[in-house]
Amino acid sequence: MATRHLVRTIVLQSLYEWDFYKKEKDLAQIVERNVAEFGPGIDEPDFVWRLVKGIVEHLEDINKIIEKAAPEWPLDQIAIIDRNVLRIGLFELLYADKGEVPPKVAINEAIEIAKSYGGVNSPRFINGVLGTVYKEIGGEDLEEKQLKEETKEE
Repeated sequence: MATRHLVRTIVLQSLYEWDFYKKEKDLAQIVERNVAEFGPGIDEPDFVWRLVKGIVEHLEDINKIIEKAAPEWPLDQIAIIDRNVLRIGLFELLYADKGEVPPKVAINEAIEIAKSYGGVNSPRFINGVLGTVYKEIGGEDLEEKQLKEETKEE
């Protein structure tokens, strides 16, 4: 398992526990325990904290984006796993350094995590929500522009 994939699963486990207990437990302690248990010796521990800190800082906005992108699913009715996979994916898609985590990687990673930890329909749901957001931020237009530029260079 690649290190960043492992980091994302640790962040998912931590967010799941924090969310399950209605955010009343100390998230930092949960993360520290999970890193020690499931990721001893990971080579990018700072990546864990960038994800967690970023998700928490943007949680309100991320939740609003989920509600807008999946209007037929109130946030509290989305499975805890799916809700937190979306939070990770949306943070990486919207707020992370695109040079470090390209949008397609953020989406693909979220789908893969959903396949491993979510329900039967989780990957499709995650893909639908993240795909909708990606299109709304001009993702397809950016790809088309890049493709045109590459074609001109050839």
